[in-house]
Amino acid sequence: MKYLSAIIFAIAIVVASIFLGNAYADRNKVNNSIEVTGLGKADFSSDLIVWEGRFGAQDINLKQAYITLEQNKATIDDYLSSKGINDNQLIYSAVKTNQKNKQVYSENGNYVGEEFVGYELTQSIKIESKDVDKVEKLSREITELLNQGVKFYSEPPRYYYTKLADLKIEMISKATEDARIRAEKISEFSGGNLGELQSARMGIFQITGQNSNEDYSWGGTYNTSSREKTASITMKLNYEID
Repeated sequence: MKYLSAIIFAIAIVVASIFLGNAYADRNKVNNSIEVTGLGKADFSSDLIVWEGRFGAQDINLKQAYITLEQNKATIDDYLSSKGINDNQLIYSAVKTNQKNKQVYSENGNYVGEEFVGYELTQSIKIESKDVDKVEKLSREITELLNQGVKFYSEPPRYYYTKLADLKIEMISKATEDARIRAEKISEFSGGNLGELQSARMGIFQITGQNSNEDYSWGGTYNTSSREKTASITMKLNYEID
C-alpha cells in the first residue's frame, strides 16, 4: 500500500510537470495572426451641379405684390433662357406669403404695438444639371438681374457625383489590395508566411474637397461645396501567419 501511494504520487508529479510545461510554452507563443489597414484613395470631378436662388416682391396690396412677383419670374425665365437653360430644368417652389409689420413707439420711446406695412412674397428656384460648367458660370453672373430691377439672391452651388456606387467599389478594391501588400511585407520581414484571410472590416467612406484641410468624421464626410473632390476608404484585414 505504501509503494502504491508513492507510485501515484510520482505519476501526479509527472502529469503536473507536463501541464506546467505546456502552459509555459503557450504563454510564450507568438500570436499567429496579423491585422493590417489599407487605404484606397482617388480624385474625381463632380458631374452634377445643383444651384438654388430666390426672389420676391413686396407691396401694401397683396394682389399687386403677386403681379410684381410674376413679372420678376418672367424676367428671370427670359434671362435663364438667354443663358441656354431650358424650362424643363427649372424647379420653382410654391409662393410664400409673409405679412410685414413694423414696431411702433411713442414719442417718449415706449413700445405701443405694431403697424402693418405690406405683404412680402418670396419664391425659390432650383436647377439640377450635368452641364456643370454652364450652371456654375450662371451662378456667378446671376447678379446681372439687378440691372433689370430684380433682386435675386443666389446660393452657392452644390456638387455631386452620379457614379458614386462604382467609385466606392473601386476604392474598396484599392484599400483591400493595399492592406494585402502591407501584410505580405510584414510577414516577410518577420520570417513567416502569409496565410488565409480571417476577417475584413470596411471603414467609413469619406469625400472631401481636393487639397482642403477638411477633417474626417466618424460618421463619414460628404463634401458638396467643392467641384473637385477626393474619395477615400480604409479596409482592416486579419490574416493567419504560418
